[in-house]
Amino acid sequence: MSDLTLIIPAKYEKESLPKVLDELKKFDVKKNIILEKSDKLTVEAIRNYDCKIIYQDSVGYGDALKKGIQTAETELFCIFNADGSFNPDELNTMINKIKKDKYDFVFATRYEKNCGSDDDTIVTYIGNFIFSLLGKIFFKLEITDILYTFVMGRTSFAKKLELKSKDFSFCVELPIKAKRANYKICTSKSYERSRIAGKKKVNAFKDGLKILLSMIKLFFRY
Repeated sequence: MSDLTLIIPAKYEKESLPKVLDELKKFDVKKNIILEKSDKLTVEAIRNYDCKIIYQDSVGYGDALKKGIQTAETELFCIFNADGSFNPDELNTMINKIKKDKYDFVFATRYEKNCGSDDDTIVTYIGNFIFSLLGKIFFKLEITDILYTFVMGRTSFAKKLELKSKDFSFCVELPIKAKRANYKICTSKSYERSRIAGKKKVNAFKDGLKILLSMIKLFFRY
């Protein structure tokens, strides 16, 4: 896995990020932590860990992920949460789909057989179902969990997509643009664990509206 960089957006994750980095020690991957310059507590919490801190140019979840992709230098990248909800053991399956099965982007899913989540709610479940269905109908995306940003892909391909979203709309912009670029896309089974600390940074209704508007814009800009 030495050719894989984990892109870890970690705003206000001083409690959970050290534990995540401890769990990742057994994996031969590069770890790029994406932060706002003002988040000094998180920086201090990981100062003794083997990772690279990269500061955002602006603010927002999507902005952090864009910065992570832009600065990644390995063949592959993977978006990886700092809250402990992603299981790093699933990285092996995802990387095999790219290396052996020749896919370009792999989107983890909580909504297929033998998958699940300890962190999902009825609101996020319904919202994800609706957005995934819209992705299938209007963009021919065979993704069952479009809002789940546990994603691995070829770094050079992602850089060509010219991603623009600075907020949570990034989660739909990436697969839609990857599909339009005719990259090979697949899903990978995942089980979302309970977050170690803190609350969700997503506002289901406010961010849901932003995501819907983003999908509408992307549809008419084809």
